[in-house]
Amino acid sequence: MNGVLVIDKPSGPTSHDVVARGRRLLGVKRVGHTGTLDPLASGVLPLVVGRATRLARFFSGGEKCYDAVVRLGRTTNTFDALGTFAETTTPVDDVTHEDVDRALENFRGTLWQTPPPFSAKKIGGVRAYELARAAKPAEPKPAEVTVHRLTLESCAAGALRLRIVCSAGFYVRSLAHDLGVRLGCGAYLESLRRTASGGFDLADAIPLSTLEADPARGLDAFVQMDHLLTHLPAAVLSSRGSERAAHGNTVMGTDIVQRLPGLEGPAVPDDAPVRLLDDAGSLLAIARPGPGAFLHPVVVLI
Repeated sequence: MNGVLVIDKPSGPTSHDVVARGRRLLGVKRVGHTGTLDPLASGVLPLVVGRATRLARFFSGGEKCYDAVVRLGRTTNTFDALGTFAETTTPVDDVTHEDVDRALENFRGTLWQTPPPFSAKKIGGVRAYELARAAKPAEPKPAEVTVHRLTLESCAAGALRLRIVCSAGFYVRSLAHDLGVRLGCGAYLESLRRTASGGFDLADAIPLSTLEADPARGLDAFVQMDHLLTHLPAAVLSSRGSERAAHGNTVMGTDIVQRLPGLEGPAVPDDAPVRLLDDAGSLLAIARPGPGAFLHPVVVLI
């Protein structure tokens, strides 16, 4: 069993919990995920299974889509509803839709974001959440992130409904907290649902409860290797080229019998990974362009 099973994660379990359940239900040892979801969050959690675990890096860097509810007027130490609430409460009756939309302008585009103190980011080799739990200073270094789209869907009774499309590494919890600071009333993330991640969305997902009730249903939702990363340019190889790729050797231009969309023309793109396929369309490897028309396998899948 090699490929991807997209789980619709419920709120509550950690991503690690879902991976452990996936191993047990699928009867496969090699299972990982392509991007952590906090326990509070629900939604799209792609599990890479078997040889597909070697492809995790190509999924985890993809953009993410979220539906979030941010509650104004209070703060927590984790920046979400699972944390310890501050004693003070700030009235938010006078915060308008226009106020929020104006504040959100500061969070669109490419920006530097500080991860939450309760996060897996390392500070001096120690996880930030370990320092925070020990009541030690825990402020991870800011990271550059990109918010492609940030839409205020509604603003009523102190609850903001946001729709977010962002780069990997973006923390919606930090957005909620920082937005509260900018509005002057405090805020925390009340709920979060990931609707897409790394090219997969809710239409591809199977609820974890469904998989647990009937593990055979997972086979219907399973995405096989040959259907993964189809947005990447691809080259179909000759038998000689397929053999070279299978052994991790450089593939030359003469080994390519067909260039699929994204790889047409005499030159190989120098900024994108390339799928290497055999003449039956099976995925052999992921390569990086080299000088001239050379392709060097960086992940071999057979």
